[in-house]
Amino acid sequence: MEVILLQDMRGLGTRGQVVDVKPGYARNYLYPRELAAPSTESNRLWFESQRKKFDARHEAERSAAAEVAAELAAVKLTIAKRASETGTLYGSVTPTEVTEALAAAGVQVDRRMIDLTGGIKTVGEHLVRVDLHTEVIAEVAIEVVPET
Repeated sequence: MEVILLQDMRGLGTRGQVVDVKPGYARNYLYPRELAAPSTESNRLWFESQRKKFDARHEAERSAAAEVAAELAAVKLTIAKRASETGTLYGSVTPTEVTEALAAAGVQVDRRMIDLTGGIKTVGEHLVRVDLHTEVIAEVAIEVVPET
């Protein structure tokens, strides 16, 4: 089933691109979240007429994300977790904990933007990737220290 993407989607395509997806994925995920529209002639014409509005909104979102990325570059977080004598954590650092630490530092970020691939399971310094926008990716330095 062909759909027109209304937003950039990692792994699928960019905004305005016509892609082929399974019908259930389009019907149950893409359409309800307004991430895509059916690829019909009328929808293609509608998308082209709305392209300037989409571009303006995309640019505004990108510039706002760039401002947040500049704030994140100046932030260094410290998170205290229970750890063994060897430096291994009991559990791991979660995106929610990173979000709470960022909020305490004065930066608001949605927890779904934080990419902890592989997790943080040891004491020490770690870089955490934050996907603020499809074109803006920031990194935050996090120091994990053992709880006292």
